[in-house]
Amino acid sequence: MSGRIADVLGRRGAMWVADIFCIIGWLAILFSKGAWVLDIGRLSMGYGIGLLSYVVPVYIAEITPKNLRGAFTTVNQLMICIGASLTFLFGTMVTWRTLALLGTIPCLVQFIGLIFIPESPRWLAKVGKVEDFEFSLRRLRGNNADISEEAAEIRDYTETIQRLPKAKTLDLFQRKYAHSLIVGVGLMVLQQFGGVNGIAFYASSIFVSAGFSSGNVGTIAMVAVQIPMQILGVLLMDKSGRRPLLMISAAGTCLGCSLAGLSFLLQVYTGSFSLGMGGIPWVIMSEIFPINMKGTAGSLVTLVSWFGSWIVSYAFNFLMEWNSAGTFFIFSSICGFTILFVAKLVPETMGLTLEEIQASMNPFSMAK
Repeated sequence: MSGRIADVLGRRGAMWVADIFCIIGWLAILFSKGAWVLDIGRLSMGYGIGLLSYVVPVYIAEITPKNLRGAFTTVNQLMICIGASLTFLFGTMVTWRTLALLGTIPCLVQFIGLIFIPESPRWLAKVGKVEDFEFSLRRLRGNNADISEEAAEIRDYTETIQRLPKAKTLDLFQRKYAHSLIVGVGLMVLQQFGGVNGIAFYASSIFVSAGFSSGNVGTIAMVAVQIPMQILGVLLMDKSGRRPLLMISAAGTCLGCSLAGLSFLLQVYTGSFSLGMGGIPWVIMSEIFPINMKGTAGSLVTLVSWFGSWIVSYAFNFLMEWNSAGTFFIFSSICGFTILFVAKLVPETMGLTLEEIQASMNPFSMAK
């Protein structure tokens, strides 16, 4: 639903809807008296996060200048990393009900903060709100900035897209969108099946099985390495490009899983994942699809990502019971394949406008 909601209600509207579901979810967990209420809370949270994981990178990509888009979009992943890290730490200090109460705070802050931010100018142009589109773009670029060239490019691209027949879900699987779809879906599949959520969700028990006296010690060590590596990824995103960071990140996760298969040295894995594979697939997802297909394609990519997360999380314990070392060697093989996938198929999008990216990847998408 994420892409359709963001297309109908706007990027801010979709975030408001997501925040409502997240707040309801946290409160259900906080006041739960039985397992079924916990399940309802988790379902509501999952719905909200499903919306946010799509719309936030898209919104950021649509409002930022091309020379800063990568770093700004990756900052979203940095905030996720910091939030998860703080939750790990607070979880060792407070009860889970208190943790649920703390979880409502960022949701409320975002819900109120959305009042003060402009809507995506590209979405406004898409729905025909020309005056609002230019007003929003001027707010984002500053009153003294010359927005004429950027506004003209967005307007021309949007008008060209609107002359095309209305997009349907099946249209996404046309040959002209094949490259974008393979890249978007492929990166999400490889990101998830590299094992990240299995490792994150069961980190404490993995560290204990690897010989640590306490799972908390290993988990805190894992968290400590994620944040600086994520910051490094933000700093390098618009300097080194997406492809080099993805390949370095995939190589690091491949090495980390190989080492984990031998000795459970997970710090190598999580640091490398945070450098590129954690955030860049979401950056690229927000860049490569034309605006008429972004809702449908983005929904599919988001669905694939979270479905892959569920499969890995569900299967992880069974795999570990089968063969702990073998589990990590499987993840290592997938991470190794990611390097080849990026080298052969993923385009470099650094320094290009969204319109230029989509024109290069879908050269026939604007043909009648």
